[in-house]
Amino acid sequence: MNILLLGSGGREHALAWKMTQSHHCDQLFIAPGNAGTATLGTNLPLSITDFDAVKEACLQHRIDMLVVGPEEPLVKGIYDYFTADESLRHITVVAPSAAGAQLEGSKAFSKKFMQRHNVPTAAYAEFTQENFEEGKQYIAQHTLPVVLKADGLAAGKGVVIATTHEEAQQVFEEMIINRQFGDASSKVVIEEFLEGIEVSVFVLTDGDSYQVIGHAKDYKRIGEGDTGLNTGGMGCVSPVPFMDDAFMHTVEESIIKPTVAGLKKEGLVYHGFIFFGLMNVKGTPYVIEYNCRMGDPETEVVMPRLQTDLVALFAAMDNGTLIDANIAFDERSCCTVMAVSGGYPGAYRKNIPISGLENAADNKNSFVFHAGTTESGSGVVTNGGRVLAVTSFGNTIPEAVGISRGILDRISFEGMYFRKDIGYEFA
Repeated sequence: MNILLLGSGGREHALAWKMTQSHHCDQLFIAPGNAGTATLGTNLPLSITDFDAVKEACLQHRIDMLVVGPEEPLVKGIYDYFTADESLRHITVVAPSAAGAQLEGSKAFSKKFMQRHNVPTAAYAEFTQENFEEGKQYIAQHTLPVVLKADGLAAGKGVVIATTHEEAQQVFEEMIINRQFGDASSKVVIEEFLEGIEVSVFVLTDGDSYQVIGHAKDYKRIGEGDTGLNTGGMGCVSPVPFMDDAFMHTVEESIIKPTVAGLKKEGLVYHGFIFFGLMNVKGTPYVIEYNCRMGDPETEVVMPRLQTDLVALFAAMDNGTLIDANIAFDERSCCTVMAVSGGYPGAYRKNIPISGLENAADNKNSFVFHAGTTESGSGVVTNGGRVLAVTSFGNTIPEAVGISRGILDRISFEGMYFRKDIGYEFA
């Protein structure tokens, strides 16, 4: 079949890499893609939220399956657009409906959903400009630290953990009154801070049954030892040592099953990934957030470990046989380390030549997934803050980390930076 994948990051390169291994994949198109995806299929210069242009590409290239990487087209209803158009209805769309994507698109919706279906999460309250003063009083009496979340999509920047009441009040005012994130912060969710270890679990669901396809631990801070500003993710490890059978059983019984059952009960059409952002609080998992797609850079460790045909899983999701799928994993340790542009997560330059990419080709246990790259006349150049991820297998997490670091030492571009301590707790 012909497949169109929407997106341009490391997540999409990893998905493309996995899908091209399937005998079900005849031709792969990626819109807009990056320099890495160009080696696996045909990049198309499309905006992922221009649904009319996506439709034309699907018809022109006789697309049989649409796989959506990022959250924005999901929340804006690309699934609904395709199912409402007679000329597109034959295409398998790996995506939730817009109503289902509210799990990520609205923090307030997801918290209420969790309450309705008894999914363990932090206590919370929500406020808008109408009850702004009430919100200020709520903050003044709240224990510290306190978490403030913009309700809508804010490009991963809408969550603040305030350590003083003054900071919390300032952030609250910035979000609500000054509309720091536009409409995304017209409503703010304030919740208790959960002390623990953050991990992620990924499932594929047809809205009735599901399959767990992986889990990972992400490292968000720019600095070593988890210091400095938050980023989109500086690296990942999988499997996470404490996520044993007993812990995963608890996650399934108390979180995954009630969530999928809740989607079905509420009539929310959901044919795609659910990302469960969890906090392990002394052995008990709580949901911090839902995302309606795969994570990045988590996809870069989840896909190499998944030994089941991904396209076959998508087809099973579409035809109602997902529950019968056999999921297999590579049991070795896997680590991805992200190389970023100088200045990231602040201002950074683009179009900087990258050298040494061929140095990963001689290691069969490593993969370079492009994130913010593009091709120019002189070769591959940087095109984003997070530039590329090097994923490696090892017998232990430290061994996998060491292999990825060794390859990154042989890749270079001006200003390049990467954390050398990914997986440090498991050394």
